[in-house]
Amino acid sequence: MTTTNEIADKIAADNGLTKVQAKGIVEAVFQAITDAATAGAETSIPGFGKFKVKSTPEREGRNPSTGEKVKIAAATKLGFTPAKALKDALNK
Repeated sequence: MTTTNEIADKIAADNGLTKVQAKGIVEAVFQAITDAATAGAETSIPGFGKFKVKSTPEREGRNPSTGEKVKIAAATKLGFTPAKALKDALNK
């Protein structure tokens, strides 16, 4: 598993930045994606993928233990679609 600190450490080492500067950059990128998502906008990062807000309507489901019907509330979710370059890198 990779953490934001590990990502920031790699950015700092590769670009001659301090760890604090790199951590600020990583947090700013994540905040920009979050801000776009809360506004309902899609975020596209070429070569990586797209983050897109999806709305799911209320639906009926079943409790797996009892079989009882339950209502599942409507929700807003953030989906990710990887770019072709990322898919190709994963499937080498």
